[in-house]
Amino acid sequence: MGRFGITEILIIGVVLLVLFGRGKVSSLMGEVGKGITAFKRGVKDGSDEIEQQKAAEARDVTPETTPDQKKV
Repeated sequence: MGRFGITEILIIGVVLLVLFGRGKVSSLMGEVGKGITAFKRGVKDGSDEIEQQKAAEARDVTPETTPDQKKV
């Protein structure tokens, strides 16, 4: 299957409008937009959580001392 050009995209758009009507296509695109926004938010939250975990692990870099070890 080849690449879609402007003409093919316009034909697909016209067929969708004829089959479903303007209101249905508009609400469908609104839902797609909300889904994309939720996906981006989830990815951002996930990466923020990973960064916070790495920062928490990096804070505690001192080695643990045992009672047998003398402090200098």
